[in-house]
Amino acid sequence: MTTPTLRDALPIYLRIGLLSFGGPAGQIALMQDEIVTRRAWVAPDSFQRGLNVAMLLPGPEAQQLATWLGWRLHGLWGGIAAGLAFILPGAALMILLAWIAATKGDSGPVSAIFYGIQPAVLVIVGRAVVALARRSLPGWPHRALALAAFLALALAGLPFPLVVAAAALAGFALPRVPQPDIAPGTARGNTARIIGIGGVLTLATYLAVRLTLGRDPFDGVAELFLSAAFVSFGGAYALLPYVADRAVETYGWLTAEQMLNGLAIAEATPGPLILVNVYAGFFAGHTGGASGVLTASLACFYTFVPSFVLILAAAPHVETLQRQHWIRQALAGVSAAVVGVVLNLAVYLAEAALFPDGTLDGLKLGLLALFALVTWSLRPSVLTLVGGGAATGLALWLAGAI
Repeated sequence: MTTPTLRDALPIYLRIGLLSFGGPAGQIALMQDEIVTRRAWVAPDSFQRGLNVAMLLPGPEAQQLATWLGWRLHGLWGGIAAGLAFILPGAALMILLAWIAATKGDSGPVSAIFYGIQPAVLVIVGRAVVALARRSLPGWPHRALALAAFLALALAGLPFPLVVAAAALAGFALPRVPQPDIAPGTARGNTARIIGIGGVLTLATYLAVRLTLGRDPFDGVAELFLSAAFVSFGGAYALLPYVADRAVETYGWLTAEQMLNGLAIAEATPGPLILVNVYAGFFAGHTGGASGVLTASLACFYTFVPSFVLILAAAPHVETLQRQHWIRQALAGVSAAVVGVVLNLAVYLAEAALFPDGTLDGLKLGLLALFALVTWSLRPSVLTLVGGGAATGLALWLAGAI
């Protein structure tokens, strides 16, 4: 195994950040190809252990894996550099696209592009539900838990953090998750110091903004995205109903249809899908009388600082964490419930896209059926599907159909 200098590794970290399209599966595969296969900087079994812990923790697993790889090679500063290189290119592009959506979204071509993208994104979310179900629901107890999570959100209207906590407890009633074949490791590093520094940095940022700029909309940005950061198990699809409900229904920063557009943009830009929080954060400032760029930047900060802190604090304990029975059982419960959570997201977004004015949009329903058929028969990539939706919407506008 070879260990590069941080200066030599930085261009590779940035390359991963710029090319990380297609959601966590493609992003993780890209990291494995660049770090493990091509350069042999990290052993395959070590890479897998880092991925396992990233999946145990709340937060975007691809960003946490990138951070862990940087830590594994260069320590604390390497982890911070690798994690930032993974998210900053996409965050900057997301802010630019959010500005376009907020200021130009009602113009003909931009509105037409979003019109075509929306049914494509519904197909992508539906595909995610199927993939998650196949991976996370091996038996009827898991399926029952997924259904219970869906009903708790869709019908009972229970808060998303409560559903996640209940699912973690329900995991102890699921069949026992086998002990992985991992030898005990020796922990090194100062976990308490990392957590303390992260907490102080977050509090200092909150107080500085509060004292200089006031409460609104900055308190709402801090409350929503900090709370979201600690319950974001199962990826952006699982978290989005919570963020959408608070951003749309509680704070009124944007509409449900605009939130769907944000997910479409996140699908088409590099970086983790959770960057959709940056999009929602931009609208918090844009509609709240503040700078959209500032609130988007704060949304990014509050979303990712806990993620950095958790993975860097856990990094020295990767073997120990994976050997804990209670962690494996709780995660099994959350993983099963996430299927119901994402199904609830699909229903929420479908209602926003197909019934924008309370009546069914037949043309958009037809596009949904068309994209579903294309996906089932040709299995296009996420980028191809989103690009096809954008081109279709633009073509319909040019033809005068919308």
